[in-house]
Amino acid sequence: MFCSIYHISGSAWMMLTHRFIEYCIWGWDNLPRTVLMYYANFLSSPEGYFHTVICNVPEFRNTTVNHDLHFISWDNPPKQHPHYLTLNDFDGMLSSNAPFARKFGREDPVLDKIDQEILGRQPDGFVPGGWLDLLNTTVKGKQFSVERVQDLRPGPGADRIKKLVTGLLTEEGFDDKHCV
Repeated sequence: MFCSIYHISGSAWMMLTHRFIEYCIWGWDNLPRTVLMYYANFLSSPEGYFHTVICNVPEFRNTTVNHDLHFISWDNPPKQHPHYLTLNDFDGMLSSNAPFARKFGREDPVLDKIDQEILGRQPDGFVPGGWLDLLNTTVKGKQFSVERVQDLRPGPGADRIKKLVTGLLTEEGFDDKHCV
């Protein structure tokens, strides 16, 4: 059976739609369970399972975007191990517009720079934002909560991720890059 299945692998980091997860759970054509048995003994099955399922179901095939939203500096070649990011990588991280990055050394100064310049976070403090303005932190024992999601306001990071996603969706040849 697997000779007719298109095998694909990619990043272990992904965003999946509610509808696709329902398909993986209920699998009305049994493909998700069959592929799960195939990947059960793989070393890194998350890097292939969801990719293989989504690319073999016509309903979901053209719903993919080949980007894991991470900034990673790989060894070159063979691109198997990421470098530790440092202050030298800061401008590249920022200009990538990726909301996530890896990998960092423990206590590296670049982490403090990210906290201060991107997140606006003070040492040992919260990342400020619209949600923090809504909290009454003077009341002891009160849970931190935001009552209405409409009260949240995007920060500059939202503009960067919008630019990244818009660029991915409008990239030349985007429609030909699904499941490749």
